[in-house]
Amino acid sequence: MKIKQIEHPPSTVVLYGTSWCYGSRQARQALDESGLVYQWIDIDRDIEARQFVETLNEGYRSVPTIIFPDGSVLVEPDWDTLIAHLRRFKTRS
Repeated sequence: MKIKQIEHPPSTVVLYGTSWCYGSRQARQALDESGLVYQWIDIDRDIEARQFVETLNEGYRSVPTIIFPDGSVLVEPDWDTLIAHLRRFKTRS
């Protein structure tokens, strides 16, 4: 699991993943339960999104990749890390 920072983040949470990936499904569940507004993008269906994820992750299609409006990026987070980050992020909103 990696935590990164990007410039020019989106205005809402963006979750890049795939429908077949357990981690992507878990991340969607966590975001749904958190109540945060987010955008789901399936990189198997969106070539530009897949290329973005590959660029961000040094050539790898690492999913889930989650980008937050504060510029933080979680890559393949475990459940506890994701929940902790969502709690911190939610207090900033």
